[in-house]
Amino acid sequence: MQQLVRRYLRQVDAVCLLLCAACSALSVLTLVSVGQNQLGGSNDKASVQLVASVLGGMLAIIFSTVDYRALARAWPLHAVLAWGLVAPTLFLHNFNAGLVTVGYDAGGTANYSWYRVGGMTFQPAEMAKISFVLTFAWHLDRVRGHINCPRTLLALLAHLVLPAALIHIQGDDGTALIFLGVGLVMLFAGGLSPWLAGGGLLAAAGGGAALLARKPELLKSYQFQRILAVLHPDDPALSDIVYQQNKGAMAIGTGGAFGRGLFGEDTVFVPNAWNDFLFAYLAHVLGFAGAAAALMLLLALCLRTLRTALHSVDFLGRSICTGIFAALFWQCFVNLGMNLQVLPVIGVTLPFFSAGGSSVVMMYLCIGLVLSVGRHAKCAGGVESAM
Repeated sequence: MQQLVRRYLRQVDAVCLLLCAACSALSVLTLVSVGQNQLGGSNDKASVQLVASVLGGMLAIIFSTVDYRALARAWPLHAVLAWGLVAPTLFLHNFNAGLVTVGYDAGGTANYSWYRVGGMTFQPAEMAKISFVLTFAWHLDRVRGHINCPRTLLALLAHLVLPAALIHIQGDDGTALIFLGVGLVMLFAGGLSPWLAGGGLLAAAGGGAALLARKPELLKSYQFQRILAVLHPDDPALSDIVYQQNKGAMAIGTGGAFGRGLFGEDTVFVPNAWNDFLFAYLAHVLGFAGAAAALMLLLALCLRTLRTALHSVDFLGRSICTGIFAALFWQCFVNLGMNLQVLPVIGVTLPFFSAGGSSVVMMYLCIGLVLSVGRHAKCAGGVESAM
């Protein structure tokens, strides 16, 4: 048994696993503090996070032993499963079927992207995100070398825009933007011409601005107000909208070098700190040192993912790792922007840190794919050196 463990650790990126475990440990510790200071002593959030992290770690190890090429080839299976779960939420809103609620509005907004089973919630878009990375990587691999051909590029753009549009219809625009960001990074890394990429982004930005100017009703009222709250944070008319971000900024600003302490009694109250604003709370109770540690862990995880992409033995593995890196990077970028009050609140969680069982498990599955790519690269290197 010990020999099998040693052999496995030699084949996979053990540092990547340790970084994930460290993120989860810091997350659980912070959620315990949130429970004691803001949830009346309840450790429910921390307990769910711990169970999800352990389960996710086990699944990541299992995924790392599976050939990522076989998973990509099996795209019809996981695509049908993932999007089959997303589909009912597009038209069923808070629909109760016994213990299951389809299209559950978890955040009190028009985001009907959840399932509620008993007291647990599950967001199928997280599963769809993994499936999208695999299917888009498979698509890119099939057309590599021809990505800039008009017909090929149009097919790839349709592959990208359709999933993002479905998530938008759910009401989860934050996740829809992450889908777009992931796809664009994968396209660029796959060989998309910088001129086409730049021109396409400028055209999309200009077209989107013109469309919103002509039809502002495309943005829901609360979404428009959240954008205004970033531009005019001192506007009294937006005080309710900007309240959470103001509290988050106050929490970060008063954390000092080492924070107020995990179980201090004079902590700043941050609404729903366990979710999108866990970083602000962490910076408050653990200070600059704790915030820097969290950021360094996430940065190291992104860099290890990119490193695995560079060492991949094939284009498919490189594309998968690039997509997972992009998902990590964009979620961190948007969430930190929300916490620092430079981006509007759009419901994007901080990977491995924000409370959420389905999100944590799916992020571990993404890391399992990265480990699978790295494991096959190491095995191929071992075979070459032996020859």
